[in-house]
Amino acid sequence: MDYKNAGVDITAGEEFVRMIKSDVRGTFTKGVITDIGAFGGFFMPDFSGYEKPVMVSSIDGVGTKLKIAVELGIYNTVGACLVNHCVNDILVCGAKPLFFLDYYACGKLSPANAAEVVRGMVQACRENGCALIGGETAEMPGLYQAEDFDLAGCIVGAVDHGKIVNGSSVQAGDVLLGIASNGLHTNGYSLARKVFEGRLHRTFTGLEGTVGEELLKVHRSYLRLVEPFFGSPDLRGLSHITGGGLTGNTMRIIPAGLKLDVDWKSWPEPVIFDIIRREGKVPEEDMQRTFNLGIGLVMVVEKNAVDRVLAALKSQGENAYIIGKVSPS
Repeated sequence: MDYKNAGVDITAGEEFVRMIKSDVRGTFTKGVITDIGAFGGFFMPDFSGYEKPVMVSSIDGVGTKLKIAVELGIYNTVGACLVNHCVNDILVCGAKPLFFLDYYACGKLSPANAAEVVRGMVQACRENGCALIGGETAEMPGLYQAEDFDLAGCIVGAVDHGKIVNGSSVQAGDVLLGIASNGLHTNGYSLARKVFEGRLHRTFTGLEGTVGEELLKVHRSYLRLVEPFFGSPDLRGLSHITGGGLTGNTMRIIPAGLKLDVDWKSWPEPVIFDIIRREGKVPEEDMQRTFNLGIGLVMVVEKNAVDRVLAALKSQGENAYIIGKVSPS
């Protein structure tokens, strides 16, 4: 008996690291001062542009979207989903990402498949100006089935204390602007998988490809779109629409004594959500609590600044929608 016969292939792990090393180095920013493979990732931040820097961190996973990646054998999107999800979670605090670390756990390591996952992370890190400074790969045959894997990531960013976005300045009369998602992002997949069980290769009217391809679309990053508003008095709050839906997530930044008035018909909903609704006979209340329904990010904007913010978003090629307002409860 040896370690390989017990299910853990150290040689495969070494091959995986060799495959990703040059790609990961391509994400390194000037703050990175160690190479991949060290016991810890070293990062020397440049806070010269901050008056009072505050570190912001978040950790998350991709959930059962991974099961679809395994079933279809498509691994190059979920890594990008992970990075973008984490970036969005700190940008709603007003923070810009500095560095990212990942955790990849599996039953049997396929260096090629794992490398595709990491290449997705690399692409997203580059697009977000974020360094991928380290990670952990764990082969655990007693815990995961052979092709199963899990994926989690930790992101660290920074925001100037005076520019923190936390919803504390939100007032009655403020307007909710919704920015479009491109699908499910990384939430609601346990329900979606149940609805489409055994039918991921099916096509439906209105979809560009198969159901499986639609469900594996990359979770959008909103950093470049929202970054110009950091520090502006026009912006009162930001909400990343993940598990819990639009209302559940946005209420996290709404002060006591206020509520949300959402017009659920005020934006075009991607067709995939209506397909899920019809095929699964899913109640509307559950749809609203489970999925983003086409709004991936909510901006809470001072009412007199709405036209100005909409014009700025349009200049970036983004159509935002007035989806409701903040009212006294």
